[in-house]
Amino acid sequence: MARPNRFYDVRRLGPVQVGSYYDGRGRTKHTAACTSPGCGFSADYNDRSAAELAARTHRCNP
Repeated sequence: MARPNRFYDVRRLGPVQVGSYYDGRGRTKHTAACTSPGCGFSADYNDRSAAELAARTHRCNP
C-alpha cells in the first residue's frame, strides 16, 4: 500500500496552494494545486520556483 504524501512548507498564492514533499525515492518534489471548487488544476514540479510560477499565473476557468 502506498504511503500518502506529507506536505511541508505549504504556502497559498491566491487560490493555489504550493507544497513540497518527498517522493518514494527520497527526492524533493513540489506541487501546485488550485483550491477553487470545480477547478481541478494540480501539477507536480521538480523546482519550487516552477511551482510558484504556475501558482502565480494560474487562472481558473469558470
